[in-house]
Amino acid sequence: MTDIWQPIDLGSIQLANRLAMAPMTRSRAKPDGTPSELAAEYYAQRATVGLLISEGTQPSDDGQGYLATPGIYNDAHVAGWRAVTSAVRAQGGHLFIQLMHVGRVSHPDNTPHHRQPVAPSAIAPGAQMFTVKGMLDIPEPRALTTEEIQATVQDFRQAARCAINAGADGVEIHGANGYLVHQFIAPSANSRGDAYGGSIQNRARFAIEVAAAIAEEIGPERTAIRLSPGVPMNGIDEGPEGPDLYRYLVEELDKLNLAYLHLLHVGNEQLLADIRRRWRNVLIVNRPGRSRDLVGSDIQAGTADMEAYGQFVLANPDFIARIKADAPLNEGDRNTYYAGGAQGYVDYPTL
Repeated sequence: MTDIWQPIDLGSIQLANRLAMAPMTRSRAKPDGTPSELAAEYYAQRATVGLLISEGTQPSDDGQGYLATPGIYNDAHVAGWRAVTSAVRAQGGHLFIQLMHVGRVSHPDNTPHHRQPVAPSAIAPGAQMFTVKGMLDIPEPRALTTEEIQATVQDFRQAARCAINAGADGVEIHGANGYLVHQFIAPSANSRGDAYGGSIQNRARFAIEVAAAIAEEIGPERTAIRLSPGVPMNGIDEGPEGPDLYRYLVEELDKLNLAYLHLLHVGNEQLLADIRRRWRNVLIVNRPGRSRDLVGSDIQAGTADMEAYGQFVLANPDFIARIKADAPLNEGDRNTYYAGGAQGYVDYPTL
């Protein structure tokens, strides 16, 4: 029986255990999108986790949604992330940078160019965004032209190259949680009448093109994707065709031979089983709210090859040591998740 402590090959690297740090926005980047000096300490503290997946990192000015999130598309960003990857590698760890284009989940006050958000269609998510002026309604986005969609695919490609130049082991495409890739998937955000809208195949096209471009640029063994079937975040409704779309999408992504598929899983066990059968490489499952006593259960059951954890790792830099020793876990302080500075970031106690 496989357990969490067995090493696992992920693309061209070998991980010491089968636990991953889930991507978590921490809102501590510098105003220009460069990771702060504290980021290197934060990730290095957690380097004993088999795989670190970074916070969502925008591939372009258009890709930013929240305040103080990092980018990976210019020389300053590359230099900042190189400090992070060097610190992680010095501790024997491995890091994939998550590429997150938020699409319509943005506000002009939060982006470098202060322009209207972009999306598959001009449909607002019906939500608010925290800005320097406080909570404001997210405005209606501007629908991307076909040419702009292709340019956005190239933004992802270039960001992936920057991530590798910064020393990352690979990149994870954020195709979940109601952001741009997910917006193309969901009819509630995509009413297009061209090759990127309408049918299941058309709505999956953008995700496949982004993954293919990145795999061509940096190698499929360094390319991964995160999906969240059935998750209604940020105004997303996938409709009754949602499960079938994911079955099709996973089959197409599997043909690219990517390093891993990371699922945010919220309860459709039949769909999870169907995806497991369709995906030949490493499958990471993140079950929000999974209790400590169930750590490793998906791996033991053969449902997943790895498991990802967010708040457990956020609050416990020595998460691996605590699980091995069956020691108590720190509780995360929600008041400091996005507060900036060292408090609630690099000051959680170890055993």
